[in-house]
Amino acid sequence: MKKYSAIGIDVSDKDMKVVGLNAEGETEWKHVVACRKSAVITVFGKIEACVIALETGGHTGWLARALMELGHEVVIANARKVRAISANERKSDWIDAEILARLVRTDRKLLHPVTLRTAQTQADMMVIKARDVVVRTRATMVNAARSLVKGRGERVGPCDTVSFVKRCRKEIAPETVALLEPLLATIESHTETVKGYDKMIHTIAGSERYAKAVEQISQVAGVGELTALNFALTIEEPKRFLKARDAGSFLGMIPRRDQSGEVDKQLGITHAGNTMMRRLLVGSAHYIMGPFGPDCNLRRFGERLVTRGGKNAKKRAVVAVARKLAILLLKLWQSGQPYEPLHVRVAPTKKRAA
Repeated sequence: MKKYSAIGIDVSDKDMKVVGLNAEGETEWKHVVACRKSAVITVFGKIEACVIALETGGHTGWLARALMELGHEVVIANARKVRAISANERKSDWIDAEILARLVRTDRKLLHPVTLRTAQTQADMMVIKARDVVVRTRATMVNAARSLVKGRGERVGPCDTVSFVKRCRKEIAPETVALLEPLLATIESHTETVKGYDKMIHTIAGSERYAKAVEQISQVAGVGELTALNFALTIEEPKRFLKARDAGSFLGMIPRRDQSGEVDKQLGITHAGNTMMRRLLVGSAHYIMGPFGPDCNLRRFGERLVTRGGKNAKKRAVVAVARKLAILLLKLWQSGQPYEPLHVRVAPTKKRAA
């Protein structure tokens, strides 16, 4: 069997460029492999077990699992943080693969490795992602329908998405309804699809794998079953962080930093991690800060930030509440304790010297 000290793989949609280094760190093997599991098993099954580096991407899950089943050690690099690749002036697929191999051979921490989700978690997450696609598509069609109706001098009153079609058929002229009927029928079809996905999500959330976690996480007002399940799937393991505060960084809701010498710029959040999870947390934060949000420590925290004023004070406050909410949800999951909306922190008493 062929033996290499490290292998780097640059994956594209149809194929992947593979570069293998020998014991001296010299390039000994270059190969193009089709992005199919059968091809991966055929090629990498003939290689002695070694460390293989690849970047995060759409093929990462199945590819990493296939390689690990063959006995290889797989290191998944965070594509957002490997500057040696993204900032390379002579960037190409072959060079990227070679850089990955050299970095994993030298110091794998330079790749900022990420944890691979289990196959079960990825499958459950797929249901939520598919639902999100349908919801966003339906929202686009509703907005288009509203715009088209306005173009004829009419208007559909404010309502939720579910009742939009019914309001259209009731409030606008019959001739306009006739023109929009195929679009309205498609919106109705998407609504039924969303309901189907909601039933699937309810079943997954109530399963033995997630029921306890979802119950703990959804104690907070504004955090529904969808948000709770997505949070459990995204974090996957409640004790993966040394500090609960790290959840904010993992979900991309801490400010970026650009500090050098006396300059320390104030920048926006990093936007790293799961985009949909971040969007759901911000939605929950809007509810907490909104007119129907109950009185709680999170709401009071956000209101204090708003009173400071300044540009985009409300927007910054909502993001800060979302970040604090992520930390709270993780703590609830870890502790298994009931949620106290107005929890009062008691300072530890100091013992007097004898």
